[in-house]
Amino acid sequence: MERGRFDWTALRADLRGALPDASLALVITALVYWLLYVRIENGTSATIKIMPMLEDADEFWMYWMCQAFGWSAMLWAYVTVIFGLLRSGPRPRGSWLSAARLEKWHRTTSLTTIGLMFMHALFFFTEQIRTNQDQWSLGRSVWTAFVDVFVPGGYATGTGRVAILVGLLAFYLAIPLGFAFYLRHSTGSRVWLALHRFAIVVYILSAWHTLLYTTQGWFDGPFRTMLWVLQIPLALLLLARLMAPARRSERLTSRGPRHRDVALPISARLFGRIIAAATVLALAAVVVTGIDGGRSPEDAPLAPWPGKWVIWAGLVLFVLAVVATVIRVRHRSLRSTPAGTSDESRPAGSGPA
Repeated sequence: MERGRFDWTALRADLRGALPDASLALVITALVYWLLYVRIENGTSATIKIMPMLEDADEFWMYWMCQAFGWSAMLWAYVTVIFGLLRSGPRPRGSWLSAARLEKWHRTTSLTTIGLMFMHALFFFTEQIRTNQDQWSLGRSVWTAFVDVFVPGGYATGTGRVAILVGLLAFYLAIPLGFAFYLRHSTGSRVWLALHRFAIVVYILSAWHTLLYTTQGWFDGPFRTMLWVLQIPLALLLLARLMAPARRSERLTSRGPRHRDVALPISARLFGRIIAAATVLALAAVVVTGIDGGRSPEDAPLAPWPGKWVIWAGLVLFVLAVVATVIRVRHRSLRSTPAGTSDESRPAGSGPA
C-alpha cells in the first residue's frame, strides 16, 4: 500500500494521544489566569505597576487570558524539549522510561505546545480588536490587530517591537519543524531528523520572547531569577545530549563508511558542544550576578535590543543553515541508498533531536 505524502494516520493518533496533556494544559492555564487575576485584585501585580491601564481585570480579561496561555505554552515547551533531549541523548535507566514512550510524550506535548502558542496569539488578537475599536471601525480594527499580532515586525511600539517579532518567529518555525515528522515518508527519515534538530531554536526564541517581557519590568526579583535558574538544567541536558547522543553516527568518534551520511561534520558537532558548554556558564553567571540585560520596575524604560535587522539577519542565516543541512543529507542519502531501495524503507530511528 502506497503511503501518502502526509502521514495523517500518525497525526490523528498523536492528536488523540495529546488529549490528556492538552486537557491538563487547559487546567494549568485556568490556574495561571486565576493567579494573575488575584494579583491584580490585591495590588501585587508587577504588570499593573508598569501598565496601570490594565488594572480592571474584568474589562481586560482577554489580555490576561493571553498571558495565561503564554505561560502554559512556555511550560509545555520546556517539558517537550526535555522529552526530546532525553529521547535523543542519555536517559535514566529503567523500562518505564523507554525510547518509545519518550518519543510519544515528545510528539503529543509538542502538538499541545503549538496549540497553546496559537491560543496565546489568538487572545492577544481579540484583545487588540476590542481596544482598537475605540479609534477605528471594525474592519480597520481587525486588520490593524492582525498586522500587530500575526505579521512579523508588524508590532511597532515598546518592548513588543522585538519581543513579539521573536515570539512570532518561534511560532511560525514551530509549525514546519514540528510537523516535519508527518512528512518523513516523503522527505526521508534522515531529512526529517536533520530538520528536527533545529527545533531547539524554537524553544530558544520562545524563552527569549518571554524573558524580554519579564526582564523589561513585568516581573522582578525571585521570579525573574527562577526563570533563569530553570534554563540551567535544560542547557546541561542539551550538553549531555551533544556529548553522548543516542545515535552512534552523531558521536565525535564516528568512523567508517556507514557513518558518512550524518547531517553535520565532526567539526560542526564539536562546535555545537562548545557553544552548549558556554551557554551553561553564561546562564550560571546571570543567576549569580543578577545581570541579564533587563531592568527593574523602578528603572527607566530601555530601548528595545537588538534592532529588528539583527533578528532578520539571524533568521536568514538560520534558514541558510537549514537548507544547507537538508541538501547535504539528501545528497549523502542518494549516494548511500542502494539501487531499488528507498530511504523510507530503512528504519526511521525516529528520535527527536
